[in-house]
Amino acid sequence: MKICRFNQDRLGIVEGDTILDVTAALDAIPALRWPAPMGDRLILHWDAVSARIAEIRNTAPRVPLASVDLKSPVANPSKIIGIARNRRKLAEENIDLGGSSTNARQDGDGIQMFIKANSALVGPSEGVTLRFPERRTDPEAELTIVIGKTGSDISVAQAMEHVFGYCIGLDMTLRGKESQCSRKSIDSYAVLGPWIVTRDEIADPDSLDTGLAINDRQIQRANTRDLAFNIRELVAHASNFYTLHPGDVIMVGTPVGFEQVHPGDTMTATFQGIGRMDVVVRG
Repeated sequence: MKICRFNQDRLGIVEGDTILDVTAALDAIPALRWPAPMGDRLILHWDAVSARIAEIRNTAPRVPLASVDLKSPVANPSKIIGIARNRRKLAEENIDLGGSSTNARQDGDGIQMFIKANSALVGPSEGVTLRFPERRTDPEAELTIVIGKTGSDISVAQAMEHVFGYCIGLDMTLRGKESQCSRKSIDSYAVLGPWIVTRDEIADPDSLDTGLAINDRQIQRANTRDLAFNIRELVAHASNFYTLHPGDVIMVGTPVGFEQVHPGDTMTATFQGIGRMDVVVRG
C-alpha cells in the first residue's frame, strides 16, 4: 500500500495515477489529550485506520495524483535520524565538499548517527528553501525507514518487525564547519515523500536501485546494496541509543555524487519500489 498526505492534511491511498481520498478513516484515531504520546498517531493507530479504510475504500472519492500537493507522509516523528557516510568504499573517495569534514567515518568504523530537527521536515510539494544561498547546499537522496512499532535495544533478527515502511528522503546539507546537526536541520532540509510504501510491498530493501538528478542531469545512480550497513543493522543500532517510536524515520545514507543546488533547480529522486519525487529549490 502507498500512503500519502496531500493538500490540507488529507489522507490518501495511491493507486497508479489516482489517489483514493480516505480522510474519513482518520476518525478511527482516538481523541488526543495532553500530554501527547511520542510518535506519529496515524502510524501508532494504523491497524484501526486501515480497518476503516477497508470499509470505505469502494466509495472513497478519487483524485488525480497530478492535481494535488504532496506533504510529508509522516507528520509527527519523534525524531529524524541520519546515518553518516554509509558507503562501502570510503577509502577510494576523494571529495571536496567545500569545507565540510569528509572523514566522519572510515572503512572498518562503526555506524555513525546524527539527529535532524523535526522542524526541518517538509514534503515534496513544499520544496527546499536555501537559508544561506551564498554557501553550498547539496542534496543527498536516501532510502528512509519509517518505524511502525515502539522498541529499544532491538536485535538485528527482530529489526524488520519494527519497520512500517519506506519513503524517499532528501537529506539537504549545508556545507561548512558547523556540526552536522546544525547544517542539516535548517527549515525544509529534510524532505520526505512522495508517500510511504508499506513494508510488505518491498521484498528486499537492501537491493533497490536509486537515483538523483538535478534538472534532469543524473548525479547519483546506485543501489542500496552499496551501503556499508543494511536496514536491519541500522534499526538495531539506532534502538541501542534511542527508543524508537511509530513514525520515527531513519535516513540510511547516500551514495557518492554531490553537487551544489541553486534557486530554480529541480531535484528528482527515483527509488525502485517506491517511485519518483520532484522537489524544487527556492531562494
